[in-house]
Amino acid sequence: MARPAKAGLNLGALRHNVSIARSLAPDTRLMAVVKANAYGHGSIAMAQTLEPLVDALAVACSEEALELRAAGVTCPILLMEGVFEAHELITAAQHGLWVTIDNDTQLRWLEETRLPAPLDCWLKIDTGMHRLGVLPEQFQDFHQRLLASGKLRAPPVLSTHFASADELDNPQTARQLALFESTCSGFEGLRSAANSPAVLAWPQSHYDWIRPGYMLWGNSPFAEPQPQAAGLQPVMTLSSAVISVRSVGVGERVGYGGSWQAQRPSRVATVTIGYGDGYPRTASSGTPVLIDGRRAPLVGRVSMDMITVDITDLPPVAIGAPAILWGEGLPVTEVACTTGTSGYELLTRMPSRTPRIITTT
Repeated sequence: MARPAKAGLNLGALRHNVSIARSLAPDTRLMAVVKANAYGHGSIAMAQTLEPLVDALAVACSEEALELRAAGVTCPILLMEGVFEAHELITAAQHGLWVTIDNDTQLRWLEETRLPAPLDCWLKIDTGMHRLGVLPEQFQDFHQRLLASGKLRAPPVLSTHFASADELDNPQTARQLALFESTCSGFEGLRSAANSPAVLAWPQSHYDWIRPGYMLWGNSPFAEPQPQAAGLQPVMTLSSAVISVRSVGVGERVGYGGSWQAQRPSRVATVTIGYGDGYPRTASSGTPVLIDGRRAPLVGRVSMDMITVDITDLPPVAIGAPAILWGEGLPVTEVACTTGTSGYELLTRMPSRTPRIITTT
């Protein structure tokens, strides 16, 4: 592998982050969310690592689940969006997939489909996210119909999803919790509400199942420092190397469109990575890059295969010097803030062109 651009994946960090989630909710079951190719990390390798450490996995759809089953993953897998066609219920029963029930169409499919085996179902309640889930006033009817269907292995797990748990001063999470409590009161079924920010900062939401995703990859979902998130370790480190160093005179411009102009005699390093490798094209001049372990600002536009970095204030930099774009020493969230997006998007958009290099410690 000649070109040095790569995404290093540290499985030791993943195991460490699972242990943090376990320590924060020691009396609950843990469902690791590995949808969207395990947030860009590679679903099969990550699921195989997680399987002995967690109680279940969660994906967005049956295609993602069946990929894991084909790779030998045998633990329970929840379809977080449920099924999109009735025949998927048969597939779910055949492969031991757990199914979310979100609306009347999915429930009718369940009632009307002849299954080869009972299913495990999660009944989602819309407490304010207004994306998926039955309304609180519909809940009792849905719960009764599920139990009466004869298609379930056990009472459904009662779940909801928070809209603003990463905003610690936002009262919406407390309102959602209160509505979830009042809606579920007196009904059979284990409960689940906590996503990553709730695992970290809302212990009253842990219930019987927690569903961490983003935090498992070592990233804080909070805009500000948060004590429980401080110990997370990034699983992915996106890195490359310097392939050219040049001097740039005062007034000279760098990159497409000449959007950055040198205000002093400058040294500029070219790093072989770009938006074709998953580095965001929208990253602006000033976005931090680690060159030889030291911070330096991105300058000029991001190209498909290359970026340029102002190394004027750094000690001499040689061709081949390592560059870290995010990960160990540089949180992906910090890079995302300069691009107007989130670390979630940067990770999940990592293309197959960028090789994943796995280390186990």
